[in-house]
Amino acid sequence: MISTRPEKSVGSDQIWTDATAALKGALDELGWEYGVDEGGGAFYGPKIDLKIKDAIGRTWQCSTVQCDFNLPDRFDLEYVSAEGTRERPIMVHRAIFGSIERFFGILIENCAGDLPFWLAPTQMKLLPVTDAVYDYCKEVAKKANRMGLRVEVDRGNERLAKQIRNAEQSRIPVMSVVGMKELEEGTLAVRSRKLGDLGSFAVDDLLAELKQCDTDAVEMTKMGAVPEKEE
Repeated sequence: MISTRPEKSVGSDQIWTDATAALKGALDELGWEYGVDEGGGAFYGPKIDLKIKDAIGRTWQCSTVQCDFNLPDRFDLEYVSAEGTRERPIMVHRAIFGSIERFFGILIENCAGDLPFWLAPTQMKLLPVTDAVYDYCKEVAKKANRMGLRVEVDRGNERLAKQIRNAEQSRIPVMSVVGMKELEEGTLAVRSRKLGDLGSFAVDDLLAELKQCDTDAVEMTKMGAVPEKEE
């Protein structure tokens, strides 16, 4: 959304026109569609606003990029142009999230806490069937953590069914039940919260695929076929 000059503002007509055109040009160059909020700019300059709807349809401003003519004037800021003349700069304010609390509140509300893999605080949980495989789970988790993945080992004493249910209720995207077979074969039996049971995979292959999903900010569709990141 491009927010334009309000009724009460500072700065000349020409500088408002130029700044508004520059913001529109930036969005046009990116190929982004946008609306115009006539008179919705700040008193000190036009702005680009990213407005997000919450779960009940209310609109909130989050990210914003704003031109500011006021502070450079008040601080008497100048720079020397290529022609050797002294010019007044335009200050740019950039808030990527706006209010961080508002941003995450809307995100969690819309996802109902079921965050995508690349945003989930815990991306995968390992569920050891017996104490004999606990060290194996810890080694896998350490390897994953070194790759930047957020993997935890469930050390609870509950029965396996309860461990699985706890992971489901905590909305963990990926879990793995680890028994002696996985230890002996160096594999993990993978279950996706959204895709169900996916089968057993070599640890390195699984972690590489999860890392790609995390890096590209995409969800798994099935093992062995990570979707390409959209440009």
